[in-house]
Amino acid sequence: MSDNWVVANIESAFNTWNDKMTEIWSLVTTSPQSFKGGGIWSIITSINGGLQAIGYALLILFFAMSIFKSTASFRDFQRPEYALKHFIRFLAAKVAITYALDIMTTIYTICGGVVDSIAGSLGGIGGAAVTLPSAVETAIEDAGFWASIPLWLVTILGSLFITVMSFIMIMSVYGRFFKLYMYTALAPIPLSSFAGEGTSQVGKSFIKSYIGVCLEGAVVILACLIFSAYAGASAPAPDSGLTTVTMVWKYLGEVIFNMLVLVGLIKGADNIIRSMLGL
Repeated sequence: MSDNWVVANIESAFNTWNDKMTEIWSLVTTSPQSFKGGGIWSIITSINGGLQAIGYALLILFFAMSIFKSTASFRDFQRPEYALKHFIRFLAAKVAITYALDIMTTIYTICGGVVDSIAGSLGGIGGAAVTLPSAVETAIEDAGFWASIPLWLVTILGSLFITVMSFIMIMSVYGRFFKLYMYTALAPIPLSSFAGEGTSQVGKSFIKSYIGVCLEGAVVILACLIFSAYAGASAPAPDSGLTTVTMVWKYLGEVIFNMLVLVGLIKGADNIIRSMLGL
């Protein structure tokens, strides 16, 4: 890192951005079972097992509600197909609650395969790394004392903005990861709604929403790859004909704009998936 404070500050902000980009790639391609050594997954597994008792209680409640709501008279139960339909619904809900954890992990594995396929076929995100051009670094180091004063202000504002965007971006990805844990932990409760014909829509919405959260990883990966290609094709070129302050301000402005594109895509990953799945 350069001895010049202005250059060092910009490089520090770029390093923060690059580190968060690498962390995002690692997070999206990591399974919930192996995240942080599996400690969090053990807690989620325990919660899921503890909520099965509540799920069974709701199973009976939803089943009874469905029976009383759809039965005009007890003569309906004399028809085998009617009784069989309710029995199959009850049995399916019972199996869903019992194997809720397996169902959730299977869905994640399928969706995770999509993410891994995209990540593996399109390569890494090396092109998304941001570095300070040597021309800008040389111009800053050659600037005199009085010219450096406005550079400090420009650098502080630009570096602060880049750092804040880095943490907003990584927090969005962590939020998606924690949503996976919450869905898995609480799965027995919404899955119990399959026992009732009128309440089964809750379970269907839950499954669709969970698939959406899983597929957000694919959107994040694609956003990173699009940003990598976009940033490489539209990398701002320093204009040596400008004053040092103007050149640095223009360069940082274009870099920040490119970063905003990626942050917006990652923040909007859930909306993209919801629109695709009709949620």
